[in-house]
Amino acid sequence: MPSTDTHQLLRHLPGVDHLLDKTREDDRFATMPRQVIIRAARTVLDQLRSQILDGLNPDFDDAAVLSEIARQCRQTLAPKLVPLINATGVVLHTNLGRALLTQQALKNIQTIGESYSNLELNLSTGKRGLRYTAVESLICELTGAEAAMAVNNNAGAVLLALNTLAEGTDVVVSRGELVEIGGSFRVPDVMAKSGCRLKEVGTTNRTHVKDYAGAITEDTGMLLKVHTSNYRIQGFTASVGLKDLVTLGKSHKITVMEDLGSGTLVDFSAFGLPMEPLVSHSVAAGADIVTFSGDKLLGGPQAGIIVGTKQAVEKIRANPLTRALRIDKLTLAALEATLQLYRDPAAATKEIPTLRMLTMSFEHTCQRAALLEKQVQKVCGAGDIVACADLESRPGGGSFPDLRLPTRCVTLIPKNMSVATLERRMRLSTPAVIARIENNRYIMDPRTIQPGQETLISSTLETILRTS
Repeated sequence: MPSTDTHQLLRHLPGVDHLLDKTREDDRFATMPRQVIIRAARTVLDQLRSQILDGLNPDFDDAAVLSEIARQCRQTLAPKLVPLINATGVVLHTNLGRALLTQQALKNIQTIGESYSNLELNLSTGKRGLRYTAVESLICELTGAEAAMAVNNNAGAVLLALNTLAEGTDVVVSRGELVEIGGSFRVPDVMAKSGCRLKEVGTTNRTHVKDYAGAITEDTGMLLKVHTSNYRIQGFTASVGLKDLVTLGKSHKITVMEDLGSGTLVDFSAFGLPMEPLVSHSVAAGADIVTFSGDKLLGGPQAGIIVGTKQAVEKIRANPLTRALRIDKLTLAALEATLQLYRDPAAATKEIPTLRMLTMSFEHTCQRAALLEKQVQKVCGAGDIVACADLESRPGGGSFPDLRLPTRCVTLIPKNMSVATLERRMRLSTPAVIARIENNRYIMDPRTIQPGQETLISSTLETILRTS
């Protein structure tokens, strides 16, 4: 039971109406929506009441309470999705939004977003058109496919293709290709939701053409190949190439589909990186349908791109699920602008941030690290240890699972706080700086730090280190 002192404190709590009257006289609240102020006032009073009931004696004079209400209002009104600095060295960091968009894509988003557009209008005929027209011819040009379309992400593309072309039938897949991607999202689960039946063949490490052939029955609707982009099976292994699978499919008149996952339009081996399957190679091999992501190695917005034969793609377009998974106009604008750059591979590598970061030379990271180290040294104290270290970056996003990109990083061991405390405070700063900790060092990788962000990092460090 609350004590007499507790009752006294509770009785002296200001009322909501009193606080609201005070906010009308306070310039801090002049532009704030009234409902936000009311909600914050009630929340603050509830917190004070709880503290009193817990035996505390909080400060609840008008000035203190109004300051807390103003703080909570600012927190409520602040955007929840905010830009940050990626100093982790992970290029396609799923938690940080994956691919950065090109300047051309951003400009096109603004152009289309601030005006009406011909999203589903055929300007030549004046009749309703298809929203895929904006990118279909471009995708076909770059991949060699007969037809193409885009939906909201690659999982949606896979679901839609399976549901359209294999619902109610068996889909034959190698056991070694039943992948799981981030968030416990598994290919077998997508297949089940699509309405087809999974039929596993081979073993985890070895699958042969005869395994697929032996699994084919009158109930077989598709042969599915899944690129294992986020892991590798090494050693005593065997897998069936797409061409062989296509040959088998054609001999039985069965649809063949390949999910490339990340998917790429650039031959990364030209830059000394491992070869990732090109979408154009899968199309040339004869797959009826190929699906891949827009916001991974392509370096565009989140999208699931579907390419293949005209007959197969037209069937997918006619599926009622297509509307539920369709791409919006702003994503289309960004995707079109990104794809246009691929007409000139040299321009694509230079202008698309993902490609630029992945192909950045070790020498370039050394130059960037020297610049960052110089700025960090200026704001650090005598006891703070700043150095450069040759470490490794990662592609991320389920791409190139074995690849380690040589990089030179800037490391910091602060004198007056733990490395974990520094990481937390940098992460909670504005803008947030996301880095990594290794061997009790705060590590900043210039591969994913965008030009000009070095100054922001150093000024944030200066504030944190001086207030430690």
